[in-house]
Amino acid sequence: MTHHHPPADVLFDYAAGTLSEGEALAVAAHASLCSRCAREIAMLEAAGGSLVDVAEPMAISHGALDAVLARLDEPIVIAPRQPELDAETRRVVPKPLHAYVGRSLKELPWRTVGRMYEEVRLPLPAKGPKVSLMRLKPGTLVPRHGHRGQEWTVVLAGGYHDGGVSFTRGDFDAKDASHRHQPRVDDDGECLCLVVLDAPLKLTGTIGLFVNPFLRI
Repeated sequence: MTHHHPPADVLFDYAAGTLSEGEALAVAAHASLCSRCAREIAMLEAAGGSLVDVAEPMAISHGALDAVLARLDEPIVIAPRQPELDAETRRVVPKPLHAYVGRSLKELPWRTVGRMYEEVRLPLPAKGPKVSLMRLKPGTLVPRHGHRGQEWTVVLAGGYHDGGVSFTRGDFDAKDASHRHQPRVDDDGECLCLVVLDAPLKLTGTIGLFVNPFLRI
């Protein structure tokens, strides 16, 4: 059961289709594990559809019909083959992430970052937020840090504590430039998260003086 959810305005933006691809992916991953948010999104989408039904019709531009008919002659695009994922990956990774992950977790090109965690960046547009899978060992204490922008985290496996608050599978954790924190992974297993960053982290203390200039997204 999930205990932490996206803010109401984020769910609204998701239903309206105004989030970036990376942001929408985080909300979709959470909603696939949270029946409460899935219901709220469905209600918002239904409400939006009702508004479309009662909206006044608008005149289309000249040549719009010709443009649509011309597209009928375009070659058919075959959808990419579904990725082959092992049973463990399908159990842990929410379905909205399958096509982005593309292979089993054990086959991904994990990159070790500062002996703190392992990371795999997902293939999304370079101009959008950075979207990664992050894997941390049991008991890992992440250096205290702040944010230059927005950080969204969806827990996929395991859990962590942050400021006395517990986050476990399915939970959504949103931080912004007003937050400084130091999460600690639970001792009973590794933690796997989906993390969306639209700006680099900002490490505090002495370590930040040396590391911050090299942090990028």
